[in-house]
Amino acid sequence: MSARLAADLLVLVHLAFVVFVVAGGFLAIRRPRIAWLHVPAALWGAWAELTATICPLTPLENALRRRAGQAGYEGGFVEHYLIPLLYPDGLSAAHQRWIGVLVVAVNLVAYAIAIRRARSRRGAAARTGVASAVSDPRGSAP
Repeated sequence: MSARLAADLLVLVHLAFVVFVVAGGFLAIRRPRIAWLHVPAALWGAWAELTATICPLTPLENALRRRAGQAGYEGGFVEHYLIPLLYPDGLSAAHQRWIGVLVVAVNLVAYAIAIRRARSRRGAAARTGVASAVSDPRGSAP
């Protein structure tokens, strides 16, 4: 695989990760086990934005681009690819903090919904007798 193709694929993986960090909590509403992958990803994403940390994928992409004879870029993935879409004038430390706060807020909402639904499902199962499949003929659980 050429270095340029690898760099381009890495950008797509990086973008998918960013989308997962921001919106993956909503996947956990339908598939609660996703939370085991999403919570660490969201914590990393929020921490990276709040502390202005460069994601390790960015230097890897830049190295692949240089190997392909292209110029790398300064800053991080968010600043290079996403911020120009959101903030055409550039990225400031304040913008990055707001992005970090947004990641946390969106995911708090998503997990609040997920927890509420999980609790209501448990309550519905108890009310409908779903557990009766494991109870003895008199109706008491083992």
